Amino acid sequence: MRRFPWILTVLTVAALVLLIGLGLWQVERLKWKEGLIAASEAAAAKPPAPLDQVLAEGDLEFRKALIVCPGLASAPYVELQSIHDGEAGVRLISACKPVGAAFSLLIDRGFIADGVSARPRVIETSLPLVLIGEFRSFDPPSGMTPAPANGRFYGRDTAAMAEALKVHGPVRPEAVFAVSPTNPEFALLRPSAPPAAFSNNHFGYALTWFGLAIALAGFYVALFRRRMKKDIP
Repeated sequence: MRRFPWILTVLTVAALVLLIGLGLWQVERLKWKEGLIAASEAAAAKPPAPLDQVLAEGDLEFRKALIVCPGLASAPYVELQSIHDGEAGVRLISACKPVGAAFSLLIDRGFIADGVSARPRVIETSLPLVLIGEFRSFDPPSGMTPAPANGRFYGRDTAAMAEALKVHGPVRPEAVFAVSPTNPEFALLRPSAPPAAFSNNHFGYALTWFGLAIALAGFYVALFRRRMKKDIP
């Protein structure tokens, strides 16, 4: 009689533990992602509130704030290479020190398509502008991102943009997208925030890992039964 296949059994059990663990981890990720999506939808659905109130709430992602920015409509800007609705172009980024604040924000004033050479005028003024801005977080540029050239950026690098705009003092790290016009007289500048891009494939991943675990268990049982039948005289 052949000996019990201990090595095969131990390896199979270890693989099953790993596969089931990965499946359970994806289930947990699914719950986390669903919670994140629900929270972002709830934040996006809230009406705009004064900036200090929004900052006091703590969770800024997708939150809209009423921001008073002196001189924003004619402020200096840097350009950020971007795509909007499948169209290539740039987004204009300007610094804003909100009234009464000890920090500055980098405001994404909107998108201008490639081929449009006109830009909003840049003059020094303190004329206040009240805008609705949506807070969003973003990943820092990778090492493969091209370096800025001629005032155009290829990644949303807060520190580098603030330096190019000669901002003094602290700058908040979030991106703030204008969702109300900053230059109503310049229709080619289209204010907008990018759509939420939450991929939620964790349920499918969990099914894959659990399916592999079931397949492995079935393969082991079939192999074990075949071995046992050969041992029967």
